[in-house]
Amino acid sequence: MSSTATHGALRAVVGLAALLNLLWFGVEFAVGHVIGSVSLFADSIDFLEDAALNFLILVAVGWSARNRARVGMLLAGLLLVPGVTTLATAWQKVAAPVAPDAALLSWTGVGALVVNLSCALILTPYRHHRGSLTRAAFLSARNDALANVAIVAAGLVTAWAPSAWPDLAVGLGIAAMNAGACREVWRAARGEYHDDD
Repeated sequence: MSSTATHGALRAVVGLAALLNLLWFGVEFAVGHVIGSVSLFADSIDFLEDAALNFLILVAVGWSARNRARVGMLLAGLLLVPGVTTLATAWQKVAAPVAPDAALLSWTGVGALVVNLSCALILTPYRHHRGSLTRAAFLSARNDALANVAIVAAGLVTAWAPSAWPDLAVGLGIAAMNAGACREVWRAARGEYHDDD
């Protein structure tokens, strides 16, 4: 496949991923707000971050390696935002530990899992293409899919033994995963930046 065709295919895939992430952000944020779920709130912020990340890739995919690396380093910082927001939400939940609706928690997690697996699947062929940018998008989709499995599990545990703590623990786990993804994207972007010297 020619470079132009590859860029066109990448843009189409990234555009679809951005749209899916933006749509599911709205769903998950609304449900998380209604049932008071830390994990859904954290994951909805992840969806918004993923949508922004994919839109940035659409803009920057044709740039030089150095400029792509700069955007990659910016995106590494973006990956930290959901974690910080989750910690603030978790602190509020500790003060008022009310269990979220278990069925809505699990079913929303299942929907999020379908969206993230779809995004990870369509991004897989491009995860090493154009360096840190597409790596950031792939890692976000992959990590979010793992987080969604944990959200579904938290819902099942909450149905069996109503408690705020499974949801809270998953929310904090999502924050920790984001920190790891941030480190990986930062390293890839720094390497790309210095390789262009």
